[in-house]
Amino acid sequence: DAIIVGKANLDEFAMGSSTENSAFGATANPWDLSRVPGGSSGGSAAAVAAGMAPISLGSDTGGSIRLPASFCGTVGMKPTYGRVSRYGLVAYGSSLDQVGPFARNVADAALLLKVISGRDELDSTSVNRPVPAYEKSLDKPVTGLKIGVPVEFLGEGLNGEVESAIRRGLEVYKAAGAKIVDVHLPHTEYAVACYYIVAVAEASSNLARYDGMHYGHRTAEACDLVETFRRTRAEGFGEEVQRRIMLGTYALSSGYYDAYYKRALRVRRMITSDFEAAFKQVHAIAGPVCPTPAFKLGEKMTDPLTMYLSDIYTISVNLAGLPAISIPAGYSKSGLPIGMQLIGPVFSEGKLLRIARMHEAAAGLADRRPAVVEQAMGGA
Repeated sequence: DAIIVGKANLDEFAMGSSTENSAFGATANPWDLSRVPGGSSGGSAAAVAAGMAPISLGSDTGGSIRLPASFCGTVGMKPTYGRVSRYGLVAYGSSLDQVGPFARNVADAALLLKVISGRDELDSTSVNRPVPAYEKSLDKPVTGLKIGVPVEFLGEGLNGEVESAIRRGLEVYKAAGAKIVDVHLPHTEYAVACYYIVAVAEASSNLARYDGMHYGHRTAEACDLVETFRRTRAEGFGEEVQRRIMLGTYALSSGYYDAYYKRALRVRRMITSDFEAAFKQVHAIAGPVCPTPAFKLGEKMTDPLTMYLSDIYTISVNLAGLPAISIPAGYSKSGLPIGMQLIGPVFSEGKLLRIARMHEAAAGLADRRPAVVEQAMGGA
């Protein structure tokens, strides 16, 4: 019975970490209009943060819900692969994509997740499992809670203010009686390389259908079939999408498939095994969402590799098909939101939401709003 109020901006084909790769222009972060809202689902997070809507949907292939949630100070959840139907979602990486909720608080995220979860005959990857009433157990703390902190997540490259916010978040859990233990995810260092082979290879295959005949744009300037294909794809795709299609096509090409794509799948299995071993020790894993708070618009557009590293803490979750949630953990000295990521075993959304609610209830950060929203409310 919800009313859809509009479409939100995002990076083209969900390829980006800043919502700057859009034909509609960049989206601004409500907390600082000179900064990005994260990506790819930045418009969805910005809409919730700015008070345009209480909830929104995004898609997460490598962090595209959790990163905008962190940058915009909202709750954002990536469900277990198969928990939510992908029918109607334009495919980027079919083995990685998941639809999930943005909300101002954990309770709203739980309600929306319940509505969108479950088996869908139109998506063969959706899993036929009962959907719990997530919202009914939210305020029941997880007793004997053990939270693992990957030593690989709190090392080189992590901004000091982000690390401080995460450590304060862990102290909130300790005060609630949780035990914080170190865990190891030894193959984390290979996650970015693995992801940018698997994801772009799948994108190359998925976006082959945009050929000027079946979907989307068709060039008006062509004299034969081959020229139509060539011009259509050159005109119809933005620079970042073209870059990823070319990388994916190369990885799948004859002579390179075994060297790149097949090897990446083996690394993916190793990353998954790291998580499985960690979850034998702990209920959930906590860490940063991004190495930094929201960066300036245009700051990383000329350096794709630096942009890709924005997802260094999130992409391994998609490779392993796990659920994860970003919740507000604090603010930088300049007032920018910083999110904390909680990761759980497959289909542990209910417990993960309860763990997130434990922090939200104790930390008292859910009601804080950007200045532009406060000013608008004051003038209303």
